[in-house]
Amino acid sequence: MAEALYVIAGELSGDAHGAGMLRALLSMHPELEVRGAGGPEMREVAGDGIRDWVEEAAVMGIWEVLKRYGWFKKRFDEMLTEVIAQKPSLLVLIDYPGFNLRFAEAVRQELPKTKIIYYISPQVWAWNKGRLPKMARLLDEMLCLFPFEKPIFEGAGLPTTFVGHPLVDELEEERTAGSREENLVALLPGSREREVSRLFPMMLEAARRLNSKRPETRFEACGASAKLSARMRELTAAAKLDEIVHIRDGGAHDLMQRAACGVVASGTATLEAAYFGLPYCLVYKVAWPTYLMAKMLVKIEFIGLINILAGQKMVEEFIQSEADPLHVEQSLSRFLSDDSFREETRRKLLATAAKLGGPGAHVRAATAISKWIGR
Repeated sequence: MAEALYVIAGELSGDAHGAGMLRALLSMHPELEVRGAGGPEMREVAGDGIRDWVEEAAVMGIWEVLKRYGWFKKRFDEMLTEVIAQKPSLLVLIDYPGFNLRFAEAVRQELPKTKIIYYISPQVWAWNKGRLPKMARLLDEMLCLFPFEKPIFEGAGLPTTFVGHPLVDELEEERTAGSREENLVALLPGSREREVSRLFPMMLEAARRLNSKRPETRFEACGASAKLSARMRELTAAAKLDEIVHIRDGGAHDLMQRAACGVVASGTATLEAAYFGLPYCLVYKVAWPTYLMAKMLVKIEFIGLINILAGQKMVEEFIQSEADPLHVEQSLSRFLSDDSFREETRRKLLATAAKLGGPGAHVRAATAISKWIGR
């Protein structure tokens, strides 16, 4: 009888990473029976056994989850019933810790023989190291994306494999051979509407200030969707900056490789910009109650992933009230006027981004999971 695997991803990024991993795993074990929950990409790879739930499951924030507690409880119970009926030899959980760690606990209790592997480790090193001993009891192996995570999980007694970041494969596919445009500045305010509304007007004001001092400077911004691009064009028109700020639909990776420098909203884009060697400053601004709560929970020196990866400040971080036009304009101005500083920053970012591992993260993850098949 074919071995069975159950897999859960709850966000679009987890669906993409899950699809890459499953594609590699099924090429190694075509007989593997795969069921679970994810999104359209995982379903395309693994078939009808995957329920597509990510659009409804991908909610942000404690309040949003609490409002839909009944819906999540129903999905949890349905999946647990499926797992108990299937009795898979492997349960693979992809990111999505709020749901997945609770699910791991329920499955460990009901099916103690099922091996549980976690792909894309939760960032407990940032917000709750107290959960590490519990994770070590529940999980059989952790597959992590960042090299500094391996000793943290292993220190808690959890076998851990550093597989590298799947982002590397995606970015390598989009690498271009063009040169940088010395007076072009990238404005990258994030991929969510709330981020854009909160950060883009500040970026526009920084652009206005910088352009008044350096009229040759041009600015480009990329909307992650047509809707966001339209919103950014509205804000640019309202600021009367259409002449100097060009809004594109998509193309952020191309812009990161053409611009001389940029300002980037905290998140995955900061890793992407570093991978392409774009000198930038990081900005982060959320509602004050959210920030104060995060400050109580998060116990790390930096919020930028590239600074955390380096273990030191590679780029300036402007957080909350410091994420203002003056700080951003001063940072961008230094990049544009000091060639040696700009080049040194570029070199440091490339060296730090190299720690993400080379291409092939999904294959390395699938290889690690493959070792549990047949045990």
